[in-house]
Amino acid sequence: MEIIAEYGQIFIIIGCVVGFFMAWGIGANDVANAMGTSVGSRALTLAQAVLVACIFEFAGAYLAGGEVTSTIRKGIIEVGVLSDTPELLVYGMTAALMAAGIWLLIASYFGWPVSTTHSIVGAIVGFAAVGISTDVVNWGKVASIVASWVVSPVLAGTISFLLFTSVRKLILQSDNPFMSAKRYVPFYMFLAGFTVAMVTFLNGLKHVGLSFTASESVAWSLVFALIIALLGTLLLQRIDDSIKEKNGAMFNGVERVFAVLMIFTACAMAFAHGSNDVANAIGPLAAIVSVVQSGGEIASKSTLPAWVLLIGASGIVLGLVMLGYRVMKTIGTAITELTPSRGFAAELAAAGTVVIASGTGLPISTTHTLVGAVLGVGLARGIGAINLGVVGKIILSWIVTLPIGAGLSVLFLSLIHISEPTRRTPISYAVFCLK
Repeated sequence: MEIIAEYGQIFIIIGCVVGFFMAWGIGANDVANAMGTSVGSRALTLAQAVLVACIFEFAGAYLAGGEVTSTIRKGIIEVGVLSDTPELLVYGMTAALMAAGIWLLIASYFGWPVSTTHSIVGAIVGFAAVGISTDVVNWGKVASIVASWVVSPVLAGTISFLLFTSVRKLILQSDNPFMSAKRYVPFYMFLAGFTVAMVTFLNGLKHVGLSFTASESVAWSLVFALIIALLGTLLLQRIDDSIKEKNGAMFNGVERVFAVLMIFTACAMAFAHGSNDVANAIGPLAAIVSVVQSGGEIASKSTLPAWVLLIGASGIVLGLVMLGYRVMKTIGTAITELTPSRGFAAELAAAGTVVIASGTGLPISTTHTLVGAVLGVGLARGIGAINLGVVGKIILSWIVTLPIGAGLSVLFLSLIHISEPTRRTPISYAVFCLK
């Protein structure tokens, strides 16, 4: 308690620095892969994708991300045992942020789309198991996360396979694909609008004073989706059946119709991603702030301060702009060739999977979901349409994320943990100098 009282503000400053670094990694990897299909299919430019991400990621985090951020990453550890040593939670969360941030930096540099959630969970499991005790780790929760390696991509891949199959049957293989596109694309816009609305009404808005039953959520979502479909129909009237250049690629009328649709699905994917990952990704920083501001008291949940979200927001945007193009390239072009019609199916399937998971409590990764959706689109054209070498590297990066996060966290915890008040370690020396 004395350490928290004496050096609390310094711990917050250090936490903000590593929290910003972690958010930077989220932008470079997680947000980048969420927007990769839009950029890879040439439906959006990089600048447009960044703008969409800025608006809808944060809207999703605020409106549908909930009013609190779990300080223990969704029940991964039992923090009650740290009530007498709250500084250990501060050290552990700092180490976890550093570990997850470095792994995201490495993965983003090589263009590997990995899971932010799994990165931070692995890091927290590492510091808890080594720094506290293996008994405080909820291994059942960890096992469910490992299971999501299969659940997420399979579910999203199945949905995207069915979506793109319907596109081929109804539009691409019809006698008049362009007229069929104008006829059926508003229906897909309706699905995108319904997806965004459902994740909002079911998971969010309670903290702004609004609460809806399941039936009310469905009703309002239908109204919202109808408005989106009508707006999309008006935009489609401006498109003619000719080949034109768009973002450096030549598209016919059908693909330009789907390019308009992808604007809606990109918004849906960014919103769903924000609601599922962005607010929770800065949970460790919220834990540090909570412990310090309460004078050492540890709560299972803490309110997410607005300025903490601002740190996350700015870090995400910077990471996306600086290094996000590498992961976007992997998602958008390296796995399989994407066009607006294929990218739409992948994005809507991924967003829909997030909604299904949110409603049923399935443990999923947005990253794994989107990769699975892109694979589903590729499989709809045959196994030869998929770059199996790239897929193998991605799966390997998924497998090593948890152990690498844990290992790095243990390493950093050993550097910053102060076992005795008189012991000087790198972080204690930094605290001493700043003091």
